[in-house]
Amino acid sequence: MNRRTLLGTALGSALLPSLAHAQGGNWPTRAIRMIVPYPPGGATDVIARVYADHMGQTLGQPVVIENRPGASGNIGTDAVAKANDNHTIGCVTVSNFSINQYLYKNVPYDIEKDLKPVALGWEFPNIAVVAPGKVQAKTLQEFITWAKSKRGGITYGSTGVGTTTHLSSAMLFSRLGIEAVHVPYRGAAQIQPALLSGDIDFAIDGVASYQALVEAGQIRALAVTSAERWSTLPSVPTMAESGVNDFVVTVWGGFVVPASTPDVVVERINAALKATVEDATQRERFARVGAKPIWTTAADAAARAARERPMWRETIEKSGASAD
Repeated sequence: MNRRTLLGTALGSALLPSLAHAQGGNWPTRAIRMIVPYPPGGATDVIARVYADHMGQTLGQPVVIENRPGASGNIGTDAVAKANDNHTIGCVTVSNFSINQYLYKNVPYDIEKDLKPVALGWEFPNIAVVAPGKVQAKTLQEFITWAKSKRGGITYGSTGVGTTTHLSSAMLFSRLGIEAVHVPYRGAAQIQPALLSGDIDFAIDGVASYQALVEAGQIRALAVTSAERWSTLPSVPTMAESGVNDFVVTVWGGFVVPASTPDVVVERINAALKATVEDATQRERFARVGAKPIWTTAADAAARAARERPMWRETIEKSGASAD
């Protein structure tokens, strides 16, 4: 072996650790930033913190939450898309995966080109509710009959224009041919008193926000929007059981990274997410939040996002919803 060959071999060997490092083989080498594009204390933030705590133990580096709220998650998601450090993860929702590109004229990132899905992480249903003292219907079918007969139509509340609570109700009433006026609020804390006072007739909102009121008899649950009955409210029927077929509309979310992130890093994050879902203690924490932890492959996450986009796009177009 000549001197040039020896030198080339030595240089190649010296470069191997650096190459492995660049491709993510030694990842993570420092703290990981998890951007949550929603405010502290909300459902997405709470879920992200459950994952972050356990992932930090699994990966051997702390996972630090950074809240970047605004524009239905667009601001924080854009920050993830523009990160280029291999140590940034985004905790995003169905809105970022499948809705916002139709709701906003100008979204600063392309969810399919600028970001890579890692896995889905959680899911929970919405629940159709009325106030017993204001709406006499005891079942969804009774409500539908009443709503169709009400002169001037009904009113329904949501947590804001273009949210799943708004679009789910709009989708339901469009399919059923019910005249309905949308009244947006800032959250469940405003919707609940509006229902109880009779300012609005109906709402579809997150099950966790209404469980205590349903159990106390202050709010009547007509149906859940999941394919099966929800574990914490087993007496509440599904939409299908209530006579409305093909209406499975859940709130879900998961994790993304910048498109430049090496696949080996994506695989390590995915494995850490799976370990969190499989941990019994963490599943108890999710139950207290009111969410069902789930794990998927990156490909499955991308497939679900793509599968739901036509449904949300059609609903947005029919409802005329716009966040601009």
